[in-house]
Amino acid sequence: MDKLLIRGGRQLNGEVLISGAKNATLPELCACLLTADPVTLSNVPGLQDVATMLKLIRNMGVTADCGADGSVTVNASALSSPEAPYELVKTMRASVLALGPLLARFGEATVSLPGGCAIGSRPVDQHIKGLSAMGAEIVVEHGYIIAKLPKGWTRLKGARIATDMVTVTGTENLMMAATLAEGVTILENAAQEPEIADLAEMLIKMGANIEGHGSSRIRIEGVESLHGCSHQVVADRIETGTFMCAVAATGGEVLLKHGRIDHLEAVVEKLRDAGATVKKVDGGIRIHSQGRLKSQSFRTTEYPGFPTDMQAQFMALNCISIGTAVVTETIFENRFMHVNEMVRLGANIQIDSKVAVVEGVEKLSGATVMATDLRASASLVIAGLVADGETVVERIYHLDRGYDQMEAKLRGLGAAIERVK
Repeated sequence: MDKLLIRGGRQLNGEVLISGAKNATLPELCACLLTADPVTLSNVPGLQDVATMLKLIRNMGVTADCGADGSVTVNASALSSPEAPYELVKTMRASVLALGPLLARFGEATVSLPGGCAIGSRPVDQHIKGLSAMGAEIVVEHGYIIAKLPKGWTRLKGARIATDMVTVTGTENLMMAATLAEGVTILENAAQEPEIADLAEMLIKMGANIEGHGSSRIRIEGVESLHGCSHQVVADRIETGTFMCAVAATGGEVLLKHGRIDHLEAVVEKLRDAGATVKKVDGGIRIHSQGRLKSQSFRTTEYPGFPTDMQAQFMALNCISIGTAVVTETIFENRFMHVNEMVRLGANIQIDSKVAVVEGVEKLSGATVMATDLRASASLVIAGLVADGETVVERIYHLDRGYDQMEAKLRGLGAAIERVK
């Protein structure tokens, strides 16, 4: 397996292009299943999860042609098998997003229970609850979700759905299914992430009738059919935040092209409080950092709060900041797996259940560490960038699931980092 070799101690300077968001691309590829017309997505990131999703929909009989410019044109007119098998779903939980579109357009769907990062339970019961409220008959057996319309039905029925928890993929699945349902669907307690708003904008271009996206209450009036469109995927706010934490930790000045402060306000506020300068500029975000920053305590919560997907990266910054920070993780129960690896690099972190107390140290020391999940991988890269000597990050296939050419982008900013086969 590939590894990353990092020689720490270099500032980051220059500019970096932020790729399209993984968490927008994956549901938007599934949204292409809602129509028989071609749909073209641009700014599609070159990620392992995207490749897996393309393989999944191609396995259904869909054509997906990738352009050299980062575009993908999907044509689901000849879809022949509304099924997502375990072999393709086991590595990526987002595969469950095929459930709603397949059921809405074809009246049936068979989707394996999803896999993905080992960072805690990600129940799909809210997806099932919502689709059942729209009239679907659903059973879970032999590891598969099997859904179909009742006998004599041609479409799902609109319903008022209040999920028991805020769920991003649940909101996306139910919103996509509702676009072709008969009548009006109201999603209460909906997730508010920018990726959901971006998916809604794409669906509207396809002819959907959606209001309230980006808020906790989304209204969808179903239509009989959707048509094709062209859509540019929104910039990845987590990649943006990851690079901002890297610059804050190493020092330097970087322009993050396409980055959006309005999608990262909770993180930006903490970076500014720590002592970094973060400004919105034409075409992106400019961040400048010099010297050791001040530790910042935070608590992860649903958008627009501090994102759980940025917890590990900001913790890496806290490890070499001045003072003590208390980090509380409220979303996933196993999301401190990077801590033991950071301790190997010399970090001073104590864990008590969902709380990590991080006492900043003057410097970290290079060592060999192992990535345990996607964002943990990014946090170890940041730690390696500031550590004395050489750091080797193993099992970076996690990193490739969510970051497009991360080491190449960091090298372009002056980091000494290379991929070792």
